[in-house]
Amino acid sequence: MKLPHAQVRFFQHIKAQLLPHQSLVEEVADLLGLSTDSAYRRIRGEKCMDLNEVQKVGLHFRVSIDQFLFPQTEAILFTGRQPLQEAPSLEHWLQDMERQLELINGYANAHIYFIVKDIPVFYHFQFPELTEFKFYFWMKSILHDDKLRGVKFKIGDARYRPLHEACQRLVGLYNRVATTEIWNAESLNSTLRQINFYKEFEAFDSEDDLHLLYARLGELLNYLEAQAEGGTKFTSGQAPRPDGPAYQLFINELILGDNTLAAELGKGRITFLNHSVLYFVGTRDEGFNNFMFANLDNLMKKSTLISGSGEKERTQFFNTLRHRLHAQTLALR
Repeated sequence: MKLPHAQVRFFQHIKAQLLPHQSLVEEVADLLGLSTDSAYRRIRGEKCMDLNEVQKVGLHFRVSIDQFLFPQTEAILFTGRQPLQEAPSLEHWLQDMERQLELINGYANAHIYFIVKDIPVFYHFQFPELTEFKFYFWMKSILHDDKLRGVKFKIGDARYRPLHEACQRLVGLYNRVATTEIWNAESLNSTLRQINFYKEFEAFDSEDDLHLLYARLGELLNYLEAQAEGGTKFTSGQAPRPDGPAYQLFINELILGDNTLAAELGKGRITFLNHSVLYFVGTRDEGFNNFMFANLDNLMKKSTLISGSGEKERTQFFNTLRHRLHAQTLALR
């Protein structure tokens, strides 16, 4: 492949990532300190960029030119924060998630697809008590925060207060985008297991807090069922809007999800793969996304749509989740 052609494809890929209001030539000209004419010549492949320019553009747009220089390799480029390079924290994690949701919200008619393994955090975040329990679990068991060594979980702990505002921003961003979620009856189990684990280790400061968590999980299920019934997204505690973003909920009885999140962004696509419980890596690789969306389409065809219509299946599904929750609450008596 000739370098100018690779360079053209490099810029075409970057252009597909830009938000509708952004101009590729102006972005490149400002970044490299060039006139718009000089930027155009590089974008059209009439002038080869030097290595310093390639590095600047690649770092700025988080795109590697390797995939355009060597398109026949089997490598797929993913990007994401490397948590081992710095002290991991929930603040950084929330900031990363907010940036990705802002990116998705920047596109008109964007659509999110979520293959759910666990209840999406955007739903936990709408209930402060569940939010704080997730903070406790992540900080203690995933991030191994020394400040929580020997500390029991207590609802209203001041250490979690600064994080709530960021969570509400994430809820607002997620609830502005049309979404299709594919669930399994096991999706509730992760949170139930986490609560049960800390209950067995007597890590709750008060049994009242434990009862309250179960009560809030029941409210979360009621909210999710109402959202599925209406077929539009809304925030818990607020009235659904008939013109709200579309919400589709599928149930697949055979396949347990893996928390993969994919999105359609205008003419482009992006896929985020979950790893290490909290973290995600993303790719805009066209071939990978074509495969992923074909898999999504196939998965939806083999699933049952329970949002909007499908009242019988929807009632059965949420009653199954409620029975599991009720069985765990009975163990407290």
